[in-house]
Amino acid sequence: MDDMDWDALRAAAREASALAYAPYSGFPVGAAAYADDGRLLVGSNVENAAYGVTLCAECSLVSALVASGGGRLAAFTCVNGTGDVITPCGRCRQLLWEHGGPELLVETPRGVVTMAEMLPQAFGPEDLNR
Repeated sequence: MDDMDWDALRAAAREASALAYAPYSGFPVGAAAYADDGRLLVGSNVENAAYGVTLCAECSLVSALVASGGGRLAAFTCVNGTGDVITPCGRCRQLLWEHGGPELLVETPRGVVTMAEMLPQAFGPEDLNR
């Protein structure tokens, strides 16, 4: 955790939040993560008039992960339009679990925690075989 450049990650999330498409909520969100191979990934929320099909910043980020060759997320942060670190919603926590697992480091307003701490007793792919 000590060797992660959280300042750079947060700066990338802030740049991504400036690119968000949030005309309905007025709540832009930017996300940034390092993949396990060191790639920097970003995403921003993309709203839609049919609210249910809005894409969270985390969705954009995971799409970038998959489209750029896959791998696992190692460290993640997200910010609001004023640059404050925010906590991913429940839906996005599940998405982050799928692509980062219990060891994924997540920056929160209270500090960095693992995904296992963020989403205890998570449901994942291994549960489909039970």
